[in-house]
Amino acid sequence: MKSHIVNSLFVVFTAPLLVSFCVADDWPQFLGQNRDGKSTELGLVSSWPKDGLKETWRKKLGPGMSGIAIVNDQLVTMFQDDRQQYVICLNASNGNKRWKTAVAPTYQNSMGHGPRATPTISNGIVYAYTGEGILASLDLKSGKEIWKVDLRKSNGGKPAEYGTSGSPVVLDDEVIVPTNPGKYSICSFAKEDGKFLWGTNDEVSGYASPMFLDSNAGKSIAMFSGKSLFGVEPGSGRLIWQYDFPTEYNCNTASPINIGKNIFVSSGENHGSALLSVDRTDGRWKVTEVWKSFGRDSVLRCEWQTPIFHNGYVFGFDNVGSAGPATHLSCIDAKTGKRMWQKVRFGKGNMIFADDKLLISTMKGELVIVNATSAKFEELGRQKIIGQTRQAPAISSGKVYLRDQSEIVCIDLAK
Repeated sequence: MKSHIVNSLFVVFTAPLLVSFCVADDWPQFLGQNRDGKSTELGLVSSWPKDGLKETWRKKLGPGMSGIAIVNDQLVTMFQDDRQQYVICLNASNGNKRWKTAVAPTYQNSMGHGPRATPTISNGIVYAYTGEGILASLDLKSGKEIWKVDLRKSNGGKPAEYGTSGSPVVLDDEVIVPTNPGKYSICSFAKEDGKFLWGTNDEVSGYASPMFLDSNAGKSIAMFSGKSLFGVEPGSGRLIWQYDFPTEYNCNTASPINIGKNIFVSSGENHGSALLSVDRTDGRWKVTEVWKSFGRDSVLRCEWQTPIFHNGYVFGFDNVGSAGPATHLSCIDAKTGKRMWQKVRFGKGNMIFADDKLLISTMKGELVIVNATSAKFEELGRQKIIGQTRQAPAISSGKVYLRDQSEIVCIDLAK
């Protein structure tokens, strides 16, 4: 097995790693409570309604690929018009606007206009990250700006080719974001005033969001650059481990996920997947491949959709070729990498998990519900809801939320 080693000391943590995120059915950040795409919601529809899924409300918005965060009936996302990028807060229950705050000029990109990152809500504060890399802190109740940092200026370097898409993560008293290519690949700022705390690595940026890894060696922040997966020591920002994972066009976009004490990584462009073990012996951190499946015959090549781990299995989108149109929905055994089933040419989309179901938004604007079982592919039904979308759904209080380039829609999934 291949190993990658970085020398380091280990810090013992006495405080909780993650900031508390309100109640169990909130969706306060990218991919939910624990950034794993999973919700504790129960009591969702178990069979497809005869008259289709019930729409609760629909509201006009604007261009942007930002996802949705929800805390205590406060729904926050980002969009833009022909002048500004905005953070907007709506009532999750009825779609009424609470406030709208401009945070940057409009952002243009050949791969899609508008902001990309999903806001993070923590302890009454919203942390939003614009398409060009401006990090803003806003009061959740009023939308008033608290502070703002332009990482294009503070970090230097060239703009990311496809825009800044990684979503902020909050750790104790700091907010951590991936950066455009420059001095660092990842930076940390003080929650209170936006003061720069630390920066790490200088590789060209990928497009994934930072995640937390609880490994056999302890806790670290796991982050993709365009060339590698690397681990950062919480608090100090020290680079403590690294695993080579170069992908064509630097498109490491699907975020790494925890599987037990291991970490699962996957990328498209015919790269593939690997399950990694992160250990530490005599102060030295070591990354070992538990299994790997690379190249054209890989069992899973997640292009930009973070997969879901449930009951020992990984559910994900397997993209064929270099950003090719053929994408399969697959289930693999997390321990071995063995494929359990595959729905050929399912199509591109995003997924989250709740109540033993995969809630999938396709690029065509459909909401598809699939039973999260390793036995076989079981689709409950699908319904066209919105226009073309790349955003993952969000779920809170029995309702699922989807958005596209012009609208945001709330669908009631309660039985």
